Parts: sequence; structure tokens; C-alpha cells
Amino acid sequence: MTHCPGLIDERRKERISVRFFSCVCGNRLFFENVQCVGCGARAGFCPVCREVTALHPDGGDIWRCGNRACGARLKLCRNYSEHDVCNACVTEVEAADPAKIFCAACRCNETIPDLSVEGNRAKWARLEAAKRRLFCELNMLNLDFGSAADGCAFPLSFDFKADRSSGSGGFREMDEGEVVYTGHDSGKITINIREADDAEREKLRVILGEKHRTLIGHFRHEIAHYFWEKWFGGSPPPDCIRLFGDPGNPPYQEALERYYNSGPPPDWNRRFISTYATMHPFEDWAETFAFYLDMEASLFTARNLHLLEAALPADFDTRLDTMQEMGIRLNEMNRTMGLPDLVPEIVPAPAREKLRFVDRCVRANGAIANVPVA
Repeated sequence: MTHCPGLIDERRKERISVRFFSCVCGNRLFFENVQCVGCGARAGFCPVCREVTALHPDGGDIWRCGNRACGARLKLCRNYSEHDVCNACVTEVEAADPAKIFCAACRCNETIPDLSVEGNRAKWARLEAAKRRLFCELNMLNLDFGSAADGCAFPLSFDFKADRSSGSGGFREMDEGEVVYTGHDSGKITINIREADDAEREKLRVILGEKHRTLIGHFRHEIAHYFWEKWFGGSPPPDCIRLFGDPGNPPYQEALERYYNSGPPPDWNRRFISTYATMHPFEDWAETFAFYLDMEASLFTARNLHLLEAALPADFDTRLDTMQEMGIRLNEMNRTMGLPDLVPEIVPAPAREKLRFVDRCVRANGAIANVPVA
């Protein structure tokens, strides 16, 4: 398996996960913070110590990491300094390379929204926040990915666009009347930025009968397609075909039309993780992989926030059981507040077996082999 030079060594240092951080003033910082609400210091993510921390001016456009154990000299990611849609930094040395004036997440962008359209910058910021969380999760799992600038043999890229016909404004290199479909193709993930509009996304969630429809959910689903193509190409292994089906039979377009005309089979919840997973083997894989990322991110976060006191088990089935038990409790908390279930999925035995397969793939393809989960 090929790796992305320059990224793997950084990931060996520490697997960052979503948790609380601390400012130099002692105030709590969160994953998306750009400023400490306690002392007013600028805050950002340091790629050296892997902390969200206060940033101290150090002359010109240089900032010093506020983590006393680090103190790295940094520059703000170009999308942080110019557009305020990111909170990550790059090292002073790295920023000397014109190809790396953006952070690792922003380097993957190929198309951004037209910022002359009112509201697009705010939508873009929400997309970037979800993307940074996705990258954090993939780093936790030691998975190999990155941009062409990072030297990846199968580079990951993103297009954030809008429908020209939606009245939300034009976008670069789009034909009149073009409709943008969220999806993946050969390493490029395209997301329609209306998904960053809460009202629009909720409307689609209700129309499509989905229990969850979130920005981070879109990223987790689409990155699953990226890893299918990266790991399997056009030749998925026999176990994959046995569990998810033959991706060539039926053809994708035929399966898509059948799904939107007829909907899922009546017994879908006995075999699949979601209704959309019934559409085609590609989508079954993507929905299952996305749930796997839901599970791993939730468990890591719960452990780091001390909602789970014991170390996370290395055994997959025990982790899934822990997630489901935690989900029952969190669902009751949400119901107390009149909110939708946080963990709406029920995992039937066939879906559990598919999740075990995803777990084996993640462990087999991790950039650092055999790293324990705890």
C-alpha cells in the first residue's frame, strides 16, 4: 500500500481525537475554537503538538504555539487568515512551500463556494468544520489519505458547489442550470453547499425519510466511497461481495432508479443499517462504513470526555455493544429534551457482520499496523 510522504510520521506522534483543550489562561477550548472566550487570545490547532491552544504573536505573520511543551513557530492556514473558515495552522517551515500554505484539510480543496454570494462563507465554514472532524477521525484510525500536494498516489479532493438554478448564485466553471449532486468520483468528493443550510438539510431529511442527515454524516458516507476505490478498485474481495453484493449486478443507475421509484424492501431493517443501504452494494458499504466512523468517533470522544471510564476494548463486538448501550442512554437524554435520537440505528446480525468486515479492512489498511484501539 502506498502512503502519503510527510503525513505518516506526524500521525505516529499522537492520534488526536475530539476532546477538550486548555488555553494558557486555564479556560476550556473546543475543537472549533478560534478565540478563547476567557482571555480573548486567538486560538488554533497546532500541527506539531496536535492541540487546540492559544496562539501568541511572534512577529509579522508568525504565531507561537501557546502549549508550553511545544512553542512551535506557526502560520495560520491561508483559509484561516484570509477567510476565517478554518482554525488550523501550518509550521513556519512548511508554509515556506507555496503548495503548503494551507493546512492538510484545506489543501484537499479544489473548488470553494463563490464568496461574493451572501451566506456562502458561513456555509463554507460549516463544511470545513465537518471536514476537519472527519480528518481527525481518519487520523485516529491511522488511515492513509491526503492531497496531491502531500504526494498521495490516490489523492483526495473536494468540490463545494451549489446549484446554479437554486437562486443561490453562480460558481466557478459551472454550466447554466447545473444541478450539483453530492457524491464521490475517483478521489473527488463533491458536496452541494445547501447541505450546510440547516433548514434545507432538514427539509431533505424529512422528504427522504432519513433518521439522520448531518454534514459530518455526508463526509463519513462519501469518504467510504473513497476508501472502497482506494482499497478495492474494481476488484472487491470475495468476502466483500458475499456481504454487500456484486456491485456490477444490478448496474448502479438501474438500482438508483428502482430505489427512488419503489423504496427499500419491507424487511430492510433485518439486514441493513439504513434504508439507503438497500439501494446498491456501493451504498450499503458507504452507509455501513459511515456508521463505523460514527461508532469509533463517539467512543473515542466519550472516553476522552470521561463519559466512559474504562479503556476502550480492542475487540470489535465489545466496542459495538458499548456503543449501543451508550446510545440507549443518550437517546433517553435527547428524548428528555424533545430532540431526535442521537443513535437511531438498530444493528441486525447481517449488518453487524458487515461492520466486522469494515473493521478488518480498517485494521488491515491502517498506515500504522496493529495499533490497539485503547
